[in-house]
Amino acid sequence: QWQGFNEGIFAIRYSLKTLSDMGFHHIALRKAAGFGFGTPEYMMSHNATTMWESWWRSEDVYSRNHPMLGAIAEWMSSSVAGVSLHPTTVGGRRMLFWPRFPKSATMLEYASAVQGSQIGDYAVAWRYENLPDDKSQYNSASAKVRIRLLIPPTGAGSIRLPGPTSKKTKYSISHSTLFPDFEKARKESRVKCNKRRKRRLGFPYSWEYDRNKKRWHKVISGKSIGTPCESFLFDVLPLSAQWSGHTDITQEVLNGRDKVLPAGFYDIIINNWQLEEEVEGTGRLGNLPEYYNSDDLGPYCKDGSTHDWHIDDASHII
Repeated sequence: QWQGFNEGIFAIRYSLKTLSDMGFHHIALRKAAGFGFGTPEYMMSHNATTMWESWWRSEDVYSRNHPMLGAIAEWMSSSVAGVSLHPTTVGGRRMLFWPRFPKSATMLEYASAVQGSQIGDYAVAWRYENLPDDKSQYNSASAKVRIRLLIPPTGAGSIRLPGPTSKKTKYSISHSTLFPDFEKARKESRVKCNKRRKRRLGFPYSWEYDRNKKRWHKVISGKSIGTPCESFLFDVLPLSAQWSGHTDITQEVLNGRDKVLPAGFYDIIINNWQLEEEVEGTGRLGNLPEYYNSDDLGPYCKDGSTHDWHIDDASHII
């Protein structure tokens, strides 16, 4: 399914990661942002504040505070924001920064994450900049992407950037010659975010059960949970004299090479990032030729004439 999940405890992790890693990040975002049963939206619309043990709403059978389906959180930090343990790291001393961006800014405008380690916090944040005032152009405008990275003392990181969207796309990197006051930035960021939470700018509705009418009804009421807040990394404003000049790294990106970075605070700019309309589909299964209507179903279906999963397919795989 592409606008929701029919995966469970194990497959969620690998379906999202595989889609994002193999060039279908927009489909992974669609799955995570879907509506209805088998989505985080279903949980939050039933007033969830923690992950559930099952996709199904339960009053007394399944736990409402359980990491069973929590792999989506790992994907959000590692793929949507873009920070995870490097495959070759020992003791968490090296991280992989690999942010992925949606095709359209209507899907997502910014993301961030912090990855703790024994030597300190690694952090990443990215956002679209220079977006047009008219949101109808979020599918076609040329925007700037700004990425900020924090690598703690004695740590190291590798940055892997997505390929260009046009021949005009250019990449550059700069670093702060001094470590800014991150604690101050965190506090300022928390204050701003708490103000937004008090305005209840988060999840906008819920389903409530009317015991007298014995039916569910939708209640439009904003919540503090889910309030979007930008990263503290964008509240750090070193003096211009403390930034090194931006160095062009376009050729390194075109060559597909990861750039190894020592400890520090970095600012990466991607200019002329071309936005485009997201691929649309129909229903929960969708009709995306490159994702769903493939001629090669692989060795996983007993009946190659249909994409519908059948219990015999499980035996066939075994």
